[in-house]
Amino acid sequence: MVTGCAPSKKAEEKKVLFYRNPMNPAITSPVFMKDSMGMDYIPVYEKETTTAKEEGASAVVISPEKQQMIGVKTMPVKVMNLTKVVRASGKIAYDPDLYNAQNEYLQSVAAGSDELIESARSRLRLLGMSEEQIAALEKSQQPETNLYLPGEGEAVWAYISVYEYEIALIKAGDAVEIEAVAYPGEKFTGRIASLYPVLDPATRTNQVRVVVPNPDNKLKPGMFANASIKVALGAKLAAPESAILDTGLRKIVYLVKADNVFESREVNLGQRAGDYYEVLSGLKAGDVVVTSGNFLVDSESKLKAPSQGN
Repeated sequence: MVTGCAPSKKAEEKKVLFYRNPMNPAITSPVFMKDSMGMDYIPVYEKETTTAKEEGASAVVISPEKQQMIGVKTMPVKVMNLTKVVRASGKIAYDPDLYNAQNEYLQSVAAGSDELIESARSRLRLLGMSEEQIAALEKSQQPETNLYLPGEGEAVWAYISVYEYEIALIKAGDAVEIEAVAYPGEKFTGRIASLYPVLDPATRTNQVRVVVPNPDNKLKPGMFANASIKVALGAKLAAPESAILDTGLRKIVYLVKADNVFESREVNLGQRAGDYYEVLSGLKAGDVVVTSGNFLVDSESKLKAPSQGN
């Protein structure tokens, strides 16, 4: 059985600088050898270093054999319709506080005290009532009981907490898919009725009030629930999530510049949508990026950097 052989005569016509472990690029040898699994060390040729230097300090040349060894895969960057799913948790609830706040507002209006009216109005806003709902309350002179306590088979309220960095993506009227912990796998579809005007400083979340049809009376006040809101981001330049390397200070991808030549490129990203990121800058449609093996490409680039920087 043939387990491997030394570099061919044709390959040796190029000057070999050193040999690199195929599974750990940090391990090198001045002479040809095999690793502990019997795999050949990979030669690094003088020509590779020269070509990479010509391409720029951030470029690295990797032979086709080495690319196959480390599992390099690529994919083009393209414009596509992105949909982000905002996920949140919360519970089904009735709202006696809202009922009491409505009564206080009506009493303040009857008393004619501007200071009390404004205070009661502010409380209603904090509880999520819109100006239109407050105006309707003042006109009817009766608390909206369906806002706080559902009747048999009527819609219920779900209160969900959405993180600060996602709150700008949603608005009143958006569809929300609710799954109660009590009924795993069963979906209830509701709509956002209102967003609280203040953020919880402790959790950095915004409470969102969702009205959920409940024809079978399955949803009960106090039940915990998970919610998902699909947000259409529209047509955006998108790169695969697997192409992104996050250094902590910046985000980079490896771009295919020419045959066997890869160049690091810093990118500015927008929203993440599933397996893709919106690309704000750094790439254009048609650019081909490394989506698999990019950690080893990055390692290869760093190992060759000293010889390329002279």
